Amino acid sequence: MTVAATRAVSGTGTAGTGTGHASCHHGEILQGVFLDSRGRHCSGLVTLPMAGLGTRAEFTRRPGTAPEDISVTPDDRTKALRAAVLAVRECAALLREPVCGGQLRLSGDIPVGLGMGSSSSDVTAAVRAVADSFGLRLPPEAIARLSVRAEQASDPLMLDGRPLLFAQREGRVLEVLGDALPPVVVVGCALGGGRPVDTLSLPAQTYGDEDLRAYERLRSLLRRAVGEADPALLGRVATASARRAQHILRHQEFGALLEITEHVGAVGLQIAHSGNVAGVLFDPASPGLERRLRRCAQALEDGGIPVTRTFTTFTTSEEFMNGRAHSGSGRPTGPDTSGRRTRLSAF
Repeated sequence: MTVAATRAVSGTGTAGTGTGHASCHHGEILQGVFLDSRGRHCSGLVTLPMAGLGTRAEFTRRPGTAPEDISVTPDDRTKALRAAVLAVRECAALLREPVCGGQLRLSGDIPVGLGMGSSSSDVTAAVRAVADSFGLRLPPEAIARLSVRAEQASDPLMLDGRPLLFAQREGRVLEVLGDALPPVVVVGCALGGGRPVDTLSLPAQTYGDEDLRAYERLRSLLRRAVGEADPALLGRVATASARRAQHILRHQEFGALLEITEHVGAVGLQIAHSGNVAGVLFDPASPGLERRLRRCAQALEDGGIPVTRTFTTFTTSEEFMNGRAHSGSGRPTGPDTSGRRTRLSAF
């Protein structure tokens, strides 16, 4: 067996059917341009993980069918379909087996188009399910490579959950910032009335030398925030990144969101750089935290900014990479980017 993959644990996948799961995130803490280890300019991001939501995938191989005979349900999940095709070829090559077709089924509860990584979750779960159907477990680096090929840019949902600076268009880690993000409580909300965003419609981001210097400073501050477990410094970095992104995103509520953040004594805010999801960040050790959270939620609602959910960076949940340990309601059938407004669980 090549070192590129390992045999899946006993009991996963049966008779050419495999399953996979992937979580989502709550937008970015930091996104911009950075230097890689060779001194080259490279787009990168650090996401804010969020437990509880995810995509479940099931893939059934059909030996003897044509390799292009792969279908997906719902039939509009074209990125996941491309990922499945690529993963079948990868796994078949590893095992020196013929390439064949199959059926991919996806379900989940991640809101689409808010910048929470729904397509990356679909793609990651699909690749894991295909690998499981072959009795394999692909390493995260291989899943990242296939994900970028399938959707051009991918979030680091296939990795181990540590705070990472990730080159989303290359599928590689630029830096492991530490073991865990500083503890913060996040009051999530949806800008733009909760309307999904077509990321392909956003203007192309261009960066100059000043941008590089600014983002490298924020990278250094985030590294320090992680090392010192400093919620205030994390909030400072996230707010600065969100502010710099506004010349592209142009959220009408951004000024109000900043005022609310300051008024309720939060340490900062974060905004998805490719969607409408946002969060107000609190130090869990701040006095009167519950009162602050209630005030924040009320101020957001009064300002016409729907509150979605409250979560923390120090809540963990088991992520099932392979096997049949998935249950729960499925994400409704719909396009990768729907025109409908999205509702998340209420605060």
